[in-house]
Amino acid sequence: TVILACGHSARDTYSMLMDRGALITAKPFSVGFRIEHLQSEVDRSLYGKLAGDPRLPKGEYSLSAQVSGRGVYTFCMCPGGSVVAAASENGGTGTNGMSFYDRSGINANSAIAVSVLPEDFGGSVHGAVEFQRKIERAAFVRAGKTYAAPAQTVGDFLSGTRGAAFTDVLPTYMNGNVVITDFDGIFPDFVTDSLKEGLTSFDRVISGFAKSSAVLTAPETRTSSPVRILRGEGYIAEGFDNVYPCGEGAGYAGGITSAGVDGINCALKIIERYAPANFKS
Repeated sequence: TVILACGHSARDTYSMLMDRGALITAKPFSVGFRIEHLQSEVDRSLYGKLAGDPRLPKGEYSLSAQVSGRGVYTFCMCPGGSVVAAASENGGTGTNGMSFYDRSGINANSAIAVSVLPEDFGGSVHGAVEFQRKIERAAFVRAGKTYAAPAQTVGDFLSGTRGAAFTDVLPTYMNGNVVITDFDGIFPDFVTDSLKEGLTSFDRVISGFAKSSAVLTAPETRTSSPVRILRGEGYIAEGFDNVYPCGEGAGYAGGITSAGVDGINCALKIIERYAPANFKS
């Protein structure tokens, strides 16, 4: 029995599976960038005069909006965290975010992502992966082909200008290893336009969210798998007898918790199949 929990960046695994007859389909996913604010300002916006009270946790947010029929939303919010490198291929740049347990970093960060639909990339598995890859390669080139990341202020992004220096909010990606530039040519126009409208919408919910000195670092392309490995009711991959695709990489989850739940359910299906006398729901 093979449990296939390959993660959402396993493009080589997807290719290998298709070569061996696995049934894989493209599905919607999202792309965008990371935004960083001072954690103290996030706390102040959420808690008001109680900001800084040691009895309160670090401020977190979860925001969403509909823009021209597409979802724009914050994802993987990291209080007191850092933007981290997430490239998995030569010649491509990617970002992600994380927090240490104590969440003691100066900045808060999260992804801001725009939904990408199958019709945006031709509906094929290859088209889905290439949509992500094209953004990553464009970012790699824009930042000088060094695996630094392109970054700019929110003010420059919204106004269509470039070159503003970072002031109170400093980028955390690879200890500040970013190139100040614009994002022209990195994202399709519909992504850029949706991100701008999303930022403006979120600023109406959390005061200062679209503050001009906040930092944007691009791109975030791995919010979820762009494909789904088809499986039946028993969680067995279509066309196989002993392969169990599960979790985010298989296309059945959208984050750490839901991936964990899918893994547990996959394990229960295997127990039910091979040790039914001992199985208890």
